[in-house]
Amino acid sequence: MSNELYHILSKIDYPADLKKLSEEELVLLASEIRNFIVQVVSSQHGHLASSLGVVELSIAIHYVFNAPYDKIIWDVGHQAYPHKILTGRKHVFHTNRKLYGISGFPKMSESEYDAFGVGHSSTSISAALGMAEASRIKGETDRQHVAVIGDGAMTAGMAIEALNNAGVSHSNLLVILNDNGIAIDPNVGAIHKYLTNISTSQTYNKIKDDLWNLLGKFDKLGSRSQWLASKIEAALKTALLKNSNMFESLNFRYFGPIDGHDIPRLVKVLNDLKKINGPKVLHIITKKGKGLPAAENDPVTYHAPGTFDKETGLLESNEQILSTPYKFQDVFGLTLLELAEQDKRVVGITPAMSSGSSFHFMKEKFPGRVFDVGIAEQHAVTFSAGLASAGLIPFCNIYSTFMQRAYDQVIHDVALQSIPVIFCLDRAGLVGEDGPTHHGAFDLAYFRNIPNMIIAAPLNECELRHMMLTAKNYGKGPISIRFPRGLGYWKRELCPLKMIPIGKARQIFWGEKIAILSLGTVGNDVLAALNLLEGKAKPSVYDMRFLKPLDEELIQRIFAEYSSILTIEDGNLIGGLASAIAEMKVKYSFTGNIKNLGIPDSFVEHGSTSELKKICGFDKDAIINAIKYLI
Repeated sequence: MSNELYHILSKIDYPADLKKLSEEELVLLASEIRNFIVQVVSSQHGHLASSLGVVELSIAIHYVFNAPYDKIIWDVGHQAYPHKILTGRKHVFHTNRKLYGISGFPKMSESEYDAFGVGHSSTSISAALGMAEASRIKGETDRQHVAVIGDGAMTAGMAIEALNNAGVSHSNLLVILNDNGIAIDPNVGAIHKYLTNISTSQTYNKIKDDLWNLLGKFDKLGSRSQWLASKIEAALKTALLKNSNMFESLNFRYFGPIDGHDIPRLVKVLNDLKKINGPKVLHIITKKGKGLPAAENDPVTYHAPGTFDKETGLLESNEQILSTPYKFQDVFGLTLLELAEQDKRVVGITPAMSSGSSFHFMKEKFPGRVFDVGIAEQHAVTFSAGLASAGLIPFCNIYSTFMQRAYDQVIHDVALQSIPVIFCLDRAGLVGEDGPTHHGAFDLAYFRNIPNMIIAAPLNECELRHMMLTAKNYGKGPISIRFPRGLGYWKRELCPLKMIPIGKARQIFWGEKIAILSLGTVGNDVLAALNLLEGKAKPSVYDMRFLKPLDEELIQRIFAEYSSILTIEDGNLIGGLASAIAEMKVKYSFTGNIKNLGIPDSFVEHGSTSELKKICGFDKDAIINAIKYLI
């Protein structure tokens, strides 16, 4: 780090250093931190726009509060880059999201300043309330607990549940609502509109400001006047604010909205709020992508933009973009549009992942048939069940790791009633640099034990298209189709839609002695490994296609023809394909050797997908070694 470029930041390693600065220096520091984030992320990848939007807030929080004694919980976690830079990780920030480097999200095992691990959204208020209640019980009356919730996370049911609980507590809890009007995609729903009304209503804000100005005059007149002020405050707030403010109605003291980029104002307000006991909400308005014009103008693209020019903010050239193969999610989106054009009953549902799941193709042509329900996975599942029960064909696309949050709804509201909802699990398997909070490692296992559930995993993009058509026409119960994050090589003209038999596998390579059973896109790694395998004797390879129902007829034939079997999957070995074949081995008394490759019984850290496959033991080299072992 150059001391010339980062005159102030070069002197800051921990929040204690920050507290030595003047407020004027804090403003200069904000500019340096913002430039530092842009410099690193422009070449290293990562989440950009959200962190640029909270630079001033991060500085003010660590200037005012006494972390790690005071608990600061960042929600959503991808807005925590300035926090990490200010808490001892400036010199290793270039390792962000790299193998053995720092995590892209707050992580308790990484730093004592990360009070709670956050990958998914909307957990901060619950966690902070739990910590606040623990402090109350232990008599730690001076400890502060701050939940910074932003990027649309207030729309999730869990955040509302926590507000409901916290409103009847007496814990020392401050919720900072970082209101930037956008999650990964623009915010949707009634709560978003409500927050917009609060921030723009001149009448509401004039009444509120007049009230606080009046009460401030009483504070200067002694204890008797302060007592009177508290009585007037309670009466006026009940009369004027509680009926017009959701947070006040839930027994939170509400402050704001204020400019989240005004450091002196933030410092003053936060210092004042430290003196107020009980649950409080500070509503701040920020600009996602602040300081980088390209990110300010297009925060969706610059949420996690990949590499870009740090001076201009420009992404890769149009020529590069046009030559890039389709991603799996694009194949999903284009196929969904194709199915929607053929059948008006087809609808799409996403919990705030419209662009990430490529719903924009269908939304442009059929906007009334695509539903972005906000960060609300549980609602998305049961809402889809309602659509299906009324005769529509819902494709509910939720990232594999986020589907974990709606497990009860899948069981109780969908599978129990055999309602034909089509679950498309994007980002299945290892997702690379986002790490353990985002790997789609568990969906094979957690769906396989649900009755009435069909589980499919395509080998490639054409298979994804075929499975989507098959699911659309099935109509007897729920189907889960999992596919990975990343690039594919699909050309629509080479892959017309066609039906495939449910529960039937297929042989994709003819060999001898050993049978390899693969599930999903890892079958491509198997085929690549065979090309590197020396010698003429090579194993047979079977693309299982479906984990449930399993192709038992084929498995019995394999047991009879081969003495050794290798299974491979990009999901947890416990509960997935490996477990299913082990059950079949017992059922049909197979006496041969079976070796299993997949994700082990541990949380996988962050790194590139190729690095993580090697660590987990199912990269091409591991496949070759397993074949040699079985031979």
